[in-house]
Amino acid sequence: MTSAVPGPPAARPTTPPPFDPDLERVLAALAAVVPPALTPERIPAVRQGTLQGRPSDAELARNGRFTVADRSVPGPPGAPDVSLLICRPAGATAPVPAVYFIHGGGMVMGDNRSGVMEALDWADALELAVVSVDYRLAPENPHPAPVQDCWAGLLWTVEHAAELGIDPGRVIVAGQSAGGGLAAALALLARDQDGPALAGQLLMCPMLDDRNDSPSAVQMVGQGVWDRTANDTGWTALLGASRGGPDVSPYAAPARATDLSGLPPAFIDVGSAETFRDEDVAHAGRIWQAGGRAELHVWPGGFHSFDTFAPAAGISRDAKAARVTWLRRLLGS
Repeated sequence: MTSAVPGPPAARPTTPPPFDPDLERVLAALAAVVPPALTPERIPAVRQGTLQGRPSDAELARNGRFTVADRSVPGPPGAPDVSLLICRPAGATAPVPAVYFIHGGGMVMGDNRSGVMEALDWADALELAVVSVDYRLAPENPHPAPVQDCWAGLLWTVEHAAELGIDPGRVIVAGQSAGGGLAAALALLARDQDGPALAGQLLMCPMLDDRNDSPSAVQMVGQGVWDRTANDTGWTALLGASRGGPDVSPYAAPARATDLSGLPPAFIDVGSAETFRDEDVAHAGRIWQAGGRAELHVWPGGFHSFDTFAPAAGISRDAKAARVTWLRRLLGS
């Protein structure tokens, strides 16, 4: 009599990591306003909501500490001009380092005033300029429009560094969520196309992988902010039917890059309880494997963009402080 060979154990449902207690209380209040899943038909309404609370010029100026200007600069060939928001320390007498900031919004919402107040916190602490780019949004403007706009604005910024009072050798690309993915793409473009020698890349919970199939993406379905359904909505808006297929450009989805060598130093942070956790951790690991420099923070119990929605939470304060510490060390400030 022979016994049957046992098969593999049945797959068990994955339990999401717990949210930080302070964040969980905020998340409960957010649920009705910012549900985890974004579907295509909700994009117009969500876009309208992002227009509320945009900082004014007076708020950006911070009691006169910054000059504030909107500039329209040449966009990609054959495309519209690109709008840049330029904030510079008012009292600076010598060229200052600059953060080239790219807003989040899942590729489908936001503008160059979205999220820029944190970049101004860095600028306040370290005497930096901030240049924030307004790129075209999907689905009306699919890839490569967003990254081409960001690239055109970056090239203009570096080429006009003397006019702007910026040190062209100390320009850092930075972004949150979709903006973090676009910042990572600019780092690849700068390397591959002999572009500006970037001083660093600061990637906050970056959106990197259109395949949307990591363990954390599956684990966090229906949880937190920006779950797997929302991620599918954003990537499909950007890439259409090619999303998840074999021919996606690394300048659209930096997780597709086969070579992460030769990139500027990276700061990457992400929450442990969010969709992007595993792709962001993998990106840092692949930079190290390629001989590069990366600092990685996985904030325990953090949901997507937790420090934006719950800035007073202890873990949010720690996350914000870590970014300033990294910038200070990178720039020698």
